[in-house]
Amino acid sequence: MPLTPESQSTIALVVRQNTAGIEEPVASVVAFLQKAGHRVVFELDTAAHLGMPGIESMTVPEIGEQAQLAIVMGGDGTMLGIARQLAKYDLALIGINLGRLGFITDIPVERMLPALGEILQGKATAEKRTLLEGRVMRGGEMIFCGVAVNDVVVARGSGAGMAELRVTVDGHFMYNQRSDGLIVSTPTGSTAYALSAGGPLLHPSLQGIVLVPIAPHALSNRPIAIPDTSEIVVEIVSGRDISVNFDMQTFASLQHGDEIFISRSPNTITFLHPEGWSYYHTLREKLHWHEYPSNDGKLK
Repeated sequence: MPLTPESQSTIALVVRQNTAGIEEPVASVVAFLQKAGHRVVFELDTAAHLGMPGIESMTVPEIGEQAQLAIVMGGDGTMLGIARQLAKYDLALIGINLGRLGFITDIPVERMLPALGEILQGKATAEKRTLLEGRVMRGGEMIFCGVAVNDVVVARGSGAGMAELRVTVDGHFMYNQRSDGLIVSTPTGSTAYALSAGGPLLHPSLQGIVLVPIAPHALSNRPIAIPDTSEIVVEIVSGRDISVNFDMQTFASLQHGDEIFISRSPNTITFLHPEGWSYYHTLREKLHWHEYPSNDGKLK
């Protein structure tokens, strides 16, 4: 159904900070939305950074409770940060790419107004993505918890030797792994760190979790995809300066004997794309699958 002013009255804007020349495209989006009859609000940090008068500001919880849509202008990191916070509110997200890759902030800035117009008229493809949640247990007590859109990564420090991790899935022992660390990834994260570490691509609609070792000592220790109904437990057996991070944005330092319990979050996030959007088109564009070397060795 079209997102008319009556059904879609409050739209929040979340904008990446410290981006040169961002004021002009933001002003264009604000004017476009207001002309369509929508109430536009800025996320609190966005409002403080932009300093554009006349636009209301809201905290993230207020956006979750009052807005019907959030538009994120930035890179994938900006989207990851706000998506984790808004997941429990079931608020649809639109991503306008001001970064480099733009796997999940997929609308190019030069097409943002036509794309927003299509989506607001109901010509949209809605796509749900799963998240992971993790709890760090120490001596039977939870000392940290976090949510990840892309991945939960247990890894050694840059100056430390290998880490030894004991991994179980649904109570079944999988392996003791000596490596630089372990990536536990959603399908969304399969195009991120997990991909660079040799993991497989998972279509976002697949109900799976990927475990990808980082530089394992045993070359036979390979990535594995498991059902997203699984509970994964990673125990720190040995190693120095080991930490766990969620989407590379929140961290906790770990000790020997700590356990990280990782499972699918009960919440999901919904991305809205222009009608006709294709995941395969995104892969071709971002991974350059459509380009071929020319005679001078450059991609064309």
